[in-house]
Amino acid sequence: MPVSSVQTQPPKRGWRDHIAALVLGLIVAGAVSGLAIWWIPFSVANQWNVIVHTVVGLILVPPAIWYVVSHWRAYAGEPLSHVKLTGYFALAAILLLVVSGMVLTVQAGFGGRISYAWDVVHIVATFGCLAAIAPHLIPLVVRSVRGKSDQADDLRAGQGAYFRRATFWIVGSFVPLAILVAMYDEPDLDNRLPEDYSFLYGEDRPFAPSLARTATNQAYDPRSMSGSRSCGTAGCHEQILEEWQVSAHRYSALDPGFRTIQATMGEQNGPESTRYCAGCHDPISLFAGTKNLYVDELTSQHGLDEGVSCITCHSIQETDVQGNANYVIEQPVRYLYELKPEGPGRLVRDFLIRAYPDQHKESFSKRLFKSPEYCAACHKQFVDEEINQVGWVQLQNQFDNWKNSRWNEPGDPEKTIECRECHMPLTVSRDPARGDEEDYNRTANDGRHRSHRFLGANQAVPVWLDLPGADEHVELTRKWLRGEIEVPEIAHKWREGPAIPIEIETQERVATGEEVTIRTHLTNNKAGHEFPTGPLDIIQAWVEITVTDQNGGVVFESGHRDEEHFIEPGSFIYKVEPVDRYGNLVDRHNLWEMVGVRFRRSLFPGFSDQAEFSFLCPASVLEPPEDAGSRLGDEAVQIRVAEGGRVERLDVTARLLYRKFDQFLLNFLAGGPSELISPVTVMSEDHATIEVMTTGGR
Repeated sequence: MPVSSVQTQPPKRGWRDHIAALVLGLIVAGAVSGLAIWWIPFSVANQWNVIVHTVVGLILVPPAIWYVVSHWRAYAGEPLSHVKLTGYFALAAILLLVVSGMVLTVQAGFGGRISYAWDVVHIVATFGCLAAIAPHLIPLVVRSVRGKSDQADDLRAGQGAYFRRATFWIVGSFVPLAILVAMYDEPDLDNRLPEDYSFLYGEDRPFAPSLARTATNQAYDPRSMSGSRSCGTAGCHEQILEEWQVSAHRYSALDPGFRTIQATMGEQNGPESTRYCAGCHDPISLFAGTKNLYVDELTSQHGLDEGVSCITCHSIQETDVQGNANYVIEQPVRYLYELKPEGPGRLVRDFLIRAYPDQHKESFSKRLFKSPEYCAACHKQFVDEEINQVGWVQLQNQFDNWKNSRWNEPGDPEKTIECRECHMPLTVSRDPARGDEEDYNRTANDGRHRSHRFLGANQAVPVWLDLPGADEHVELTRKWLRGEIEVPEIAHKWREGPAIPIEIETQERVATGEEVTIRTHLTNNKAGHEFPTGPLDIIQAWVEITVTDQNGGVVFESGHRDEEHFIEPGSFIYKVEPVDRYGNLVDRHNLWEMVGVRFRRSLFPGFSDQAEFSFLCPASVLEPPEDAGSRLGDEAVQIRVAEGGRVERLDVTARLLYRKFDQFLLNFLAGGPSELISPVTVMSEDHATIEVMTTGGR
């Protein structure tokens, strides 16, 4: 029960009343410990002080209530004096302390967070009680000291016994604190790099070629940076944990793509080279010194099931927009038993975080997290001579895309859409982190938090890893890609509908034998960066065109996939084809060999693009022979057999499709042709009808 106060004169039974001395002693002990919680820096001793303070407060409640009632009854009929008046103030303060302390204790023990209003009441009541005790007791003591009668002598003796007993309880209240501090076995964090650690890039750059750094430039014990599940098991951040569990941040070091590519890079260039990827994908292992010589498994040395954990993300102190994980991370000071997620200590940990939250908030909540520059540390990437042995090449770069886009209006938040507003939309919340008065359009009591799903585009990995809530997350990602998830707080800043709408432009009517021209217009309506974005060597977005006659017979098609899930050659596709120094295609995400690109197509924020298709309009309703191939370009498709009917109309369907993984890469990850498939999302589509007119015998 977090803070107490001081007391008035004992009831008429005299200064020798044991209950009165007990109440005074516990109130003073509670006041001293409460002020220590408020003033003394966070430490093991002060954390145990919170526990002792609470226990003392709970013990105080019954005798304090009894004493307040009996003392008031004993002196209610006495004439009003300054002693009686200050006594009333002290009694009221004691009751306020008891009530506020009980509320705070219940909140810290069973709620998500303590009420700051009740905390202020508790602190004010403490000072009020201390302020009332001096003018209440001191005149009584002074009067007895000046007295020369036998009655005065007896009164002084009673007062001496009263204050001795009170002192006993004051001192006795702190004995358990000393014992608890002495008995606590604080975890010994091993913040040392392995003895055989390879400083390939210099001892001053232990985590290079990643630009990520620790505040000490030394290792961090992996236990101190992991344990995200504990954030949701204390009744605090359950909702946020559930969102994060299936996010790309959580599985950044777990998905089969990362693990296979990391192993390939380590085999080819040495384990130290994989530190380049680890600053963003696998920071816990990086800072533990796992990316080292003679290590076969470069990630799971510590039994981790998380990539970017809650703590690693929230412990970053500064970032640089250079990218490549250019950030500084600081090892947080942890609460009692926080590194022991199981056992009775967990109850102590959970209670302390809620009852004594300042250290928790100071460590993990910063204005920096709300800025696009914070995201830039990892969402901007390049390779240089240190990586590819040739020279500097820009890779993905969402930050500069956004910075130079129409969605960035420096100094005008009403017109700017920042990363978190889009990818961390507000959601109705019961989380202690709900509310935020620092955002221009939010309040401290808006009952919302920013979603930690970080919705983007990856629909594959949650299913492959069989993560909890994978199906729901995949469906939300599909809706996100299609622009079907509304974000009310920024709806006025962009257009409604799909993120990348596709529109068909073609003739209203055409004669048989004439050329049909279909243009598809695509506009980056909502993405604050290029589309698609991320590692464009593995991501694919393309236009699929299907033209049928009135009976459904296919007249023309482009952008379809074959039975092995490869997109047909010649399709209109958004992607990048990087090359190495020898001109070979970089097609296994081996970006450490990249020196340039031979093909690149993407759609920058607010820009439009056009894909054009053409074919001759047939005269008769057609169908391919039974043994014909089903893809445009096969010779057999060119030979069609008339059914005898006339083509009356052409139905055109254009779809913008997206998938996270190129099938060639998936086959590489599986070691050959496999059943591993990346889900394909229809981001937008459009339809048109062309009337067909008959001309002559063509």
